[in-house]
Amino acid sequence: MAKLELKKLLQSMDKAELVSLILEMYSTKKEIAEYLDYYVSPNEKEQFLKAKKIIEDEYFPAKGWPKERLSVAKKAISDFSKLKPSPEFEAELMIFLVECGCRYTNEYGDMTESFYTGMENNFNRALKFMKNHGLLDCFRPNAERCVKWASPCGYGFTDTIEYMFDEYYSE
Repeated sequence: MAKLELKKLLQSMDKAELVSLILEMYSTKKEIAEYLDYYVSPNEKEQFLKAKKIIEDEYFPAKGWPKERLSVAKKAISDFSKLKPSPEFEAELMIFLVECGCRYTNEYGDMTESFYTGMENNFNRALKFMKNHGLLDCFRPNAERCVKWASPCGYGFTDTIEYMFDEYYSE
């Protein structure tokens, strides 16, 4: 259904029907419930910490072995971004993902080329986002940690991370 069709349908409904529909969606879909909870009582810090924990658990879980699923970490960022958080929180989450990935490979040894490519792409995305929102200086220590932790890695990862860092921080 297109947005226009949905808009027409919603406009044709009376208040009781709309309330019933929203309550049904709230009880049916976890994502909708979370969004509405956030909408009613926005707690940006709580949602940020929840997303950060998801990312951290992929690379450094409290129990068990790391799963290192980039898709899960990226989904946590995407879900958080949909709440329209402040750019500072969003940037911190983006760079935190790369920090986790760089620290992970630093501690556990060389990874696959696709692992490094994913981290490189996310580092570039984070730096670009920070530049667009005037946040590069705020997160320079985080970016420097990424460079430091990437330094012993293979597949040209070190060079690429250093190059990206220099590209954004030498301006």
